[in-house]
Amino acid sequence: MIDKADKSFKVGDIAYMKKAHPCGSHEWEILRVGMEFRIRCMKCAHFVTLSRSKFEKNVKI
Repeated sequence: MIDKADKSFKVGDIAYMKKAHPCGSHEWEILRVGMEFRIRCMKCAHFVTLSRSKFEKNVKI
């Protein structure tokens, strides 16, 4: 699981978000890291692009 304190996010990590996706999943795979994060839902394979600040705010410890 990702350690939110040191903010070390890597491609391939699984992120657990606070709010569930409409399909019901909280698990997302990180596909791109930078000023924007590209993540993919582990249940329905939907892609989302988020800004770094929004991603860090919504990721669950």
